[in-house]
Amino acid sequence: MRVTETRPVSISTPIPGRRRRSAAGVGAHPARVIATAFAAAVVVGTALLMLPVSRAGEGRADLLTALFHATSAVCVTGLATVDTGTYWSGFGQGVILLLIQVGGLGIMTLASLVALLLSRRLGLRARLIAQAETKSLSAADVRRVIGRVVLFSLVCEAVVATVLTARFATAYDERPPAALYDGVFHAVSAFNNAGFALFSDSLMSYVTDPWITGTIAVAVIVGGLGFPVVFELLRSWRRPRSWSVLTRITVVVTAVLLVVGTVGMLAAEGKNPDTLGGLGPGAAVLAAFVAGVMPRTAGFNNLDIGAFQPETLLLTDGLMFIGGGSAGTAGGIKVTTFGVLAYVLWAEMRGDTDVEVGRRRVPATNQRQALAVALLSVGVVAVATLVLEALTDFPFEQVLFETVSAFATVGLSTGITADLPDAAQVLVVVLMFVGRIGPLTLASGLAFRQRGRRHQLPEERTIVG
Repeated sequence: MRVTETRPVSISTPIPGRRRRSAAGVGAHPARVIATAFAAAVVVGTALLMLPVSRAGEGRADLLTALFHATSAVCVTGLATVDTGTYWSGFGQGVILLLIQVGGLGIMTLASLVALLLSRRLGLRARLIAQAETKSLSAADVRRVIGRVVLFSLVCEAVVATVLTARFATAYDERPPAALYDGVFHAVSAFNNAGFALFSDSLMSYVTDPWITGTIAVAVIVGGLGFPVVFELLRSWRRPRSWSVLTRITVVVTAVLLVVGTVGMLAAEGKNPDTLGGLGPGAAVLAAFVAGVMPRTAGFNNLDIGAFQPETLLLTDGLMFIGGGSAGTAGGIKVTTFGVLAYVLWAEMRGDTDVEVGRRRVPATNQRQALAVALLSVGVVAVATLVLEALTDFPFEQVLFETVSAFATVGLSTGITADLPDAAQVLVVVLMFVGRIGPLTLASGLAFRQRGRRHQLPEERTIVG
């Protein structure tokens, strides 16, 4: 009796005699579908913001202003060319808030949830698209992950909104409806790392208030950790040795960056009378901590960034570029990318053949992905900075800051955003979109198809360095 060996065929494995299909089983790659969905949300948001009812004053917003703010909201960035609290009407602010929520949760996450609620099931294509957006490891787990993501997001936003509402009402004598509106808006903006504020000076008026700035900072940290990490911490926060590599790297690098940001702010701005120098010791530590948290792609500023020292701007550039956790609301190259590269460097310096994190070995594919994301991001920032420098007359450190802030979807600015020429604002729009989708995801989504090699060439070492 002859036994024929059968092997499971992966979705991406080419089948002889058949036209190659994408990982989703259709002609479109999931990454391209996600990029298209985000672009569609930007288009819809732009159209809504151009309506006369969206503007508080007479007339309507011009195309570039509407496009800029719709992109900034969907990409949860927070950069703005007009004052959010005075330029936009209640309807316009509601549109921005909705775009922030949609962008934070992910277009495909929301679409998959709606499909689940309506039909009680998800097709393979929808599950794989949602998997690409939520970074879930198993398509079968996507439905459960989506429900937990949405529930956790809404609960966190509700808790933050409750604290902020109570504080606005009791400490600042806001009427209950106004306090509730401010609390909900800033809670959604904070948890989704958007950075949009209804106050002209963002959070500068509340720099010494721990209930306002501290609560928003905690929301930013939790939202920026990433959903897989948060869920794992909720399950096994008492057993650090059982943490996955993703959680281990995210928690360690996040803690290190928070300390570096706080200490760096205190050291660089401690004697600056325009920032931390005019505050007492306790208030200065609080302000430095909050200012160190916000470059994790939040966009709120409790200090005057235009008055920062050059070294503080450079420190903030680095923190913004790294960003937050994977599969969360933060941007940047992600702390996991930075952490993997740090472990690769450490292993190379020690002469180790394997890159190990805890008791796990990081595969070579992850190392290449981290390197590709980092180098591609550096290239995008460098080219965009060069172009912006040619289009504007602002100092280099301000242009670099604006570029990194847009690409990392942070939203912090030295105050030059509104003064950028139209061409420069269009470039910032592109940077925000590319930064939200991700350089590697965008590149793979634009690729026509994936190619698998059936052979390997001989290996030859070269001189490096």
